[in-house]
Amino acid sequence: MSVLFAIILFSLLIFVHELGHFLTAKASGVRVNEFSLFMGPVLWQKQIGQTLYSLRCIPIGGYCAMEGEEGDSDDPHSFGKAAWWKRAIILVAGAAMNYLMGLLLLAVFFAPQKQFVTPVVSEIEPGCALAGEQGIQEGDLLLAIDGEKIYTAADFSFLLSLNPGDVHDLLLERDGQRILLENFSMEKREFPEADGTTSLRYGFSFSVVDATGWEMAKYVWNTALNNARLVRLSLNMLLRGQAGIRDVGGPVMIVQQMAQVADESSNLYYAMLNLVYFGAFLAINLAVMNLLPIPALDGGRVVCLLLTTAVEALTHKKIDPKYEAYLHGAGMTVLMLLMALIMFKDIIFLFMR
Repeated sequence: MSVLFAIILFSLLIFVHELGHFLTAKASGVRVNEFSLFMGPVLWQKQIGQTLYSLRCIPIGGYCAMEGEEGDSDDPHSFGKAAWWKRAIILVAGAAMNYLMGLLLLAVFFAPQKQFVTPVVSEIEPGCALAGEQGIQEGDLLLAIDGEKIYTAADFSFLLSLNPGDVHDLLLERDGQRILLENFSMEKREFPEADGTTSLRYGFSFSVVDATGWEMAKYVWNTALNNARLVRLSLNMLLRGQAGIRDVGGPVMIVQQMAQVADESSNLYYAMLNLVYFGAFLAINLAVMNLLPIPALDGGRVVCLLLTTAVEALTHKKIDPKYEAYLHGAGMTVLMLLMALIMFKDIIFLFMR
């Protein structure tokens, strides 16, 4: 089930991405030569207007081939002849569609919820060392920890784990005013449980709200923002050496994680629901990663577009598009080699387990 879901998910992610390019290209008057679902030999094709619609046999990927996308073209409806802002919209549209897909999948995942936990302090236990005039009070809205925004209540423990130690900078809102607790000690203590045992915790709890339409929309939006932030945090960890190549995964690792998510679910219903959340996470991550300013990715192409537009406006000379094609070609080669390396690593680790 996990493998089948992974194939469907990957295909859907790429289809939605290419559909974003396709729809905005058509709306901008750019000629689309072919719009294909999947790759490899053709199973079905039909010419409708200027576009050839294809269904291919390998259920991976797809593409939206626009006239003049990879080089210069004399066609007045080519990609290169469109206004720069239209080209920018076309390039960004793929990632935007993936992000929208992530939002929709999150809405499906949270639809059964009756209540949501919010980062508002609702109750403080007796003996809580964090409470007081110079600490946390009931009704406080927690905004950020160590400069990182708290989107949902689940972010509280996650953000604390990013910076080891008991001292943190805590930003909160009280009676409409923002209060910054710098170098605030957030040490856990033993608190009694109802069964007579004790547990280590902070000594306060968050409030709960009913899952109305507005609260649902806010929670979905904030969860998506938090998932998008994970891309930046993960890249920071890689650059700082806090994570290595073993922590980077490709399609093989993703399928493994899907299988693990499904296996750890109590029944088929929750397995499917958890896989929907996993799909939302991947869709949002794909959207953010695709907009990174790296050659061959849409983000890199947007940066090149903005730079060439600015240079041509200042010099009144057109830059030969072949140079940008060389840059993106080199970037694609590096990305493909990196993907091959990651897939090889995933397969090796799979057999070493």
